[in-house]
Amino acid sequence: MNPANLPFDSEAMLEGLRTWVECESPTWDANAVNRMLDIAARDMAIMGATIERIAGRQGFGGVIRARFPHPKQGEPGILIAGHMDTVHPVGTIEKLKWRREGNRCYGPGIYDMKGGNYLSLEAIRQLARASFTTPLPITVLFTPDEEIGTPSTRDIIEAEAARNKYVLVPEPGRADNGVTTGRYAIARFNLEATGRPSHAGATLSAGRSAIREMARQILAIDAMTTEDCTFSVGVVHGGQWVNCVATTATGEALSMAKRQADLDRGVERMLALSGANNDVTFKVTRGVTRPVWEPDAGTMALYEKARGIAKSLGAELPHASSGGGSDGNFTGAMGIPTLDGLGVRGGNGHTLEEFIEIDSLVERGRLMAGLLATLE
Repeated sequence: MNPANLPFDSEAMLEGLRTWVECESPTWDANAVNRMLDIAARDMAIMGATIERIAGRQGFGGVIRARFPHPKQGEPGILIAGHMDTVHPVGTIEKLKWRREGNRCYGPGIYDMKGGNYLSLEAIRQLARASFTTPLPITVLFTPDEEIGTPSTRDIIEAEAARNKYVLVPEPGRADNGVTTGRYAIARFNLEATGRPSHAGATLSAGRSAIREMARQILAIDAMTTEDCTFSVGVVHGGQWVNCVATTATGEALSMAKRQADLDRGVERMLALSGANNDVTFKVTRGVTRPVWEPDAGTMALYEKARGIAKSLGAELPHASSGGGSDGNFTGAMGIPTLDGLGVRGGNGHTLEEFIEIDSLVERGRLMAGLLATLE
């Protein structure tokens, strides 16, 4: 089976993808994520898949597991793992409207990662229409919480990956048309400062500001960044009344490292910030963590297979480890051959200018189809 001969149609793919993109699905809105999962489940049911809904927990949306008909169904095969949550709040579609400009198409979550998820289903659809039976059975797992570190579904992803021989992750492709064969380690932290209230006008000196301490610690955390391990504070909340010295302030921090040992040292440094200063206590607790994923022989053999397919389609396919976590961190760290970054090319993820390159829908769809058709 030559994937170049499959009749992928970018216009038809865009029409289907638009429905997905215009169904906004921010992580923190479980109902919105579930609406998006409903659409994907319906699309896959029409394709003949057996759909299982797994209830969400911790306040997040649920999970969809789809198994496509296959003579070897139930045996280890290929897992396509993607997330349907985005960072964009409901209403972003009014600021980041679906629009096309030349080879670009814009919309919330279109790049990260609804475009990649959609082209994966199109690859399965095209193979089925060609009456081609893949050597291995295919399972698709769509999850609701990757953008905040996958706190509620890591166990499901790892359990499903362990039942399969390969994991394909259609996160956005690299700018050089490359794929991802490793991911940096990531740790998240919750920050809390607790001070002493007072009237900010009448008795200012009697109070101890939690906001002041949080600001001091933010500067200290940012200053810890090195080439080996980065630190940043991305969320801060503090105070309730402007005429009251703030009693509490909270925040969230992120650390990323190329090597697990560097991240482990970074975690120790972050946790050591806990303590008291000028009658204000500062507490750091560890949140969700993604392990470092370093490519092994299995992943590199999978990459070489993909590179050969891309070459047959007239494209180079470089590879590299990438910053920014994905659920490939988990499966790759488990030692299961994993190939990430198989999704669309584009840019400006997590911004109000998020876009995909339209021609990458068909190009990457054919690459995915080629993998599904040849992995054994």
